[in-house]
Amino acid sequence: MERSLVAVTTSEGSDRVLPATRVVSAAIVPFLVAAFAVLFPVPSDTGRLFAWEINAPMTAMVLGAVYLGGAYFFVRALRANSWQAVRGGFLPIALFASLLGITTIEYWDQFNHQQLAFWLWAGLYFTTPFLILWVWLLNRRQEARALPEDPQLPAGAATAIAVVGGLALLTGLSLFLLPQRAVALWPWPLTPLTAQVLGAIWCLGSAGLGALVDRRWSSARIPIQVAVLMLTLIAVAAGRAHAGFAPANPLTWPWVAGMTGLLLALGVLYVRMEHRRAPVHRSR
Repeated sequence: MERSLVAVTTSEGSDRVLPATRVVSAAIVPFLVAAFAVLFPVPSDTGRLFAWEINAPMTAMVLGAVYLGGAYFFVRALRANSWQAVRGGFLPIALFASLLGITTIEYWDQFNHQQLAFWLWAGLYFTTPFLILWVWLLNRRQEARALPEDPQLPAGAATAIAVVGGLALLTGLSLFLLPQRAVALWPWPLTPLTAQVLGAIWCLGSAGLGALVDRRWSSARIPIQVAVLMLTLIAVAAGRAHAGFAPANPLTWPWVAGMTGLLLALGVLYVRMEHRRAPVHRSR
């Protein structure tokens, strides 16, 4: 098993992942994998297979990409030797799940109540925000000091990650709070319901704000892996659903360029930081 950071004992905590955190992580993974298996391979069949009919295949695949990224994150949390290596993902996920719980209540009549998938969806988003926040509060008592030899993100990279995280959060809140405006502006067709779902997704990017207070590579490593996985799947989705984009929309090409540029930048940063991490990791 890959070890992101060797756990250390300090006066501030042991940095271990508590059993409750592992149990919650393990319980969530099957739901996310199942949703990905429906949404990404067959995005045009959501009316029959999912909790509600998603009008645009691109939206369905973006949600599927997020679910697979989330499943990967929770697998890493389940197996992690260090709380610090995964803690940055829990609050953004709690925000994401809370927004989807609110969306479910707001658009209750648009969901397919005859589908088992809907009741699994509702059960997930009416419980997950509380469970995630609970294990975060419980496990944060185990936080430990940074070791002097922990590789640090360059100041410029940490600032850039935080700026992107802030922009993602603002975009997500705009989509969520002003869904009708998003319907008119977005590069592919949305409904108010799917606009709010995308808003919740974009709020996951708020994880980048953590770089303002913790520049350790061991803290950023797994969140960046998750982001790269999600962005890669979203790029594949854009290729598959390209006919659904509006080429004349002024947001279409900035959106494509932004997603592509972010994926490339994170990939380059990841490779460089892994080279810096390797000598320290071998010396432990």
